[in-house]
Amino acid sequence: MSKDRAAVFHGRKLAGMLTKKADGFEFAYDSSYLSDPEAAPISLGMPLRRKEYRSKELFPFFEGLLPEGWLLDMICATAKLDKDDRFRLLLHTGGDPVGAVSVTPAEESNG
Repeated sequence: MSKDRAAVFHGRKLAGMLTKKADGFEFAYDSSYLSDPEAAPISLGMPLRRKEYRSKELFPFFEGLLPEGWLLDMICATAKLDKDDRFRLLLHTGGDPVGAVSVTPAEESNG
């Protein structure tokens, strides 16, 4: 199980996988999620589709899930995380979201 993969949930449903690669990031919707008539995109910028999304930087949607300011400083200090390692920060903080989308390390998901 790779520490460079994250399970992305919309509500309680596995929506897809976010993967950190040598040249950037990839997000792919899960085929079971895509076949669900009630499936919704995780963001307006990432509509439902079979082809994966690729980016040299962490996707803006996932950046938006990260804490900021004093909370970011506190989390980085207590968890001993580098502020610049946005993917590790997402894995550490993404399990308790404000909205409908959560992100957990792939090995913690059931999928």
